[in-house]
Amino acid sequence: MTTRTANSPGQRPCRSLAAAPLAPGRILTLILALAASSLTSSAQDNYEIQVYGCETVAPGDTMVEIHSNYTVDGRKVPENGMLPTQDALHETLEITHGFTPWFETGVYLFSSARSGDGWQWVGNHIRPRVRVPEEWHCPVGLSLSMEVGYQKPKFSEDTWTWEIRPIIDKQFGRWYAAVNPAFERSFSGANSARGFEFSPSAKLSYDFTKKVTLGVEYYASYGPVTNFDPQSSQQHQIFPVIDLNLSPKWEFNFGVGFGLTHSTDHLLLKMIVGRRF
Repeated sequence: MTTRTANSPGQRPCRSLAAAPLAPGRILTLILALAASSLTSSAQDNYEIQVYGCETVAPGDTMVEIHSNYTVDGRKVPENGMLPTQDALHETLEITHGFTPWFETGVYLFSSARSGDGWQWVGNHIRPRVRVPEEWHCPVGLSLSMEVGYQKPKFSEDTWTWEIRPIIDKQFGRWYAAVNPAFERSFSGANSARGFEFSPSAKLSYDFTKKVTLGVEYYASYGPVTNFDPQSSQQHQIFPVIDLNLSPKWEFNFGVGFGLTHSTDHLLLKMIVGRRF
């Protein structure tokens, strides 16, 4: 399952950026091209747990993030050839570079460490993303993320996957809300015949101070869009979270996740630390 954009866990809607006006047709053409040609992992598999906001990394800047996720109470025995998740530490390196005021690309390196299994490479993903420019004066933040990637069979039933993630966000005074109605598809693996699956996520947060934001994040996987899985087979998680806005160059997000169904890991800890260059 997959907060924040590839820029900051404590997301804010898109801010004004000085840039030459862009023809709407040019950006819409790029969005359609990405949708048609891109090939993320089903439900993120607890490697990159975040709700995206619309803002992209500034042109010429690079964001480096470490996602650390630890499963306190999860799957305790191998299942369908996959290793247990219980007591597994998942570390993800994410590097995102901004190319224009409305386009960025991120790459991911997934790894996993667990007693008895050692530290192992899990897979890699790439994620281009575009956003609606400020000069369009849209009342909400809008962007579109694509993610294609590979994961080893011992860590995921689906090795090659594709995610289409529309992103909508808005700041209301001290309140912030983001919704990601994502659609995921497997091209190789156990779920390749299921077509697109609906895996939404959302965030609601409140700025208690200029530096401390508290909120709640929701992650889910409902199953194929044409026929949702039974509720017991769906995945639903709730994460109370804290974001620390200590510096424009740094980001920090921490949350405790609670699984709400039998097929979801029951207790997880997640942390994101990022630095802009």
